[in-house]
Amino acid sequence: MKTGNKRTDFPILTLKNVTKRFGGVTALESVGFSVRSGKIVSLIGPNGAGKTTLFNCITGLASPDKGSIYFADTLLNRLYPYQITNKGIARTFQTIRLFKQMTALENVLVGAHSLAQGNLLEALFQPRWVKDEEKRLRSHAHELLEFFGLDGKASLLADSLSYGHQRKLEIARAFASNPKLLLLDEPAAGMNPKEKDELLALIRSIRDRGVTILLIEHDMKVVMPISDHVVVLDYGKKIAEGNPKEIQSHPRVIEAYLGEKNA
Repeated sequence: MKTGNKRTDFPILTLKNVTKRFGGVTALESVGFSVRSGKIVSLIGPNGAGKTTLFNCITGLASPDKGSIYFADTLLNRLYPYQITNKGIARTFQTIRLFKQMTALENVLVGAHSLAQGNLLEALFQPRWVKDEEKRLRSHAHELLEFFGLDGKASLLADSLSYGHQRKLEIARAFASNPKLLLLDEPAAGMNPKEKDELLALIRSIRDRGVTILLIEHDMKVVMPISDHVVVLDYGKKIAEGNPKEIQSHPRVIEAYLGEKNA
């Protein structure tokens, strides 16, 4: 199962002065930072800080009003979501968005659709090479289910899986497109401590396969041990960035989370 990029430690994602407004509300204001290849970068901040809006801008679900977003040397601002996926970016969502009446295997196959070469006509008439490709994609999907600890769940409907397994399946579906950059939106939300420990190990394993990770997370017990770099948003503005130790002791970060009086 090949994935990721062999080159390391270069800016794979660069945001420059990204601004997004919804009517009179400024969700993001002149946000800029870089994500280096092969790293795990966490994006943190209080509720309403603009984190998911930023993910939507990166993945084409929203367009910045100002600023630029580059994936390596490619400007993403005017690309459609499917084009961004084909460039090598995949994501999960804050609320699980599986196809609940499809099996775990079928959900992963949906994620792998960007790897398929055939068109609709070829899919209907099923020439030999299309059948071979389908076998290859199913094998790829089974390998991913095994990697994510879901190999015994392939034939089960997504809706029948436990919450923790549904979270893993959603990440597996995103990972099925062989991304270079994986965006995870609060993957630990709702998980118990054991599931969170398993998630940390899984994220590290994904990184070890050459995939760069940008992570939104509220649980500092998840963020601090796993992150190479942390970016902090508050009211749509970047207020700090640095390594976990620097962020833990940063006065503006403490104030944003606890309030000026408590800080």
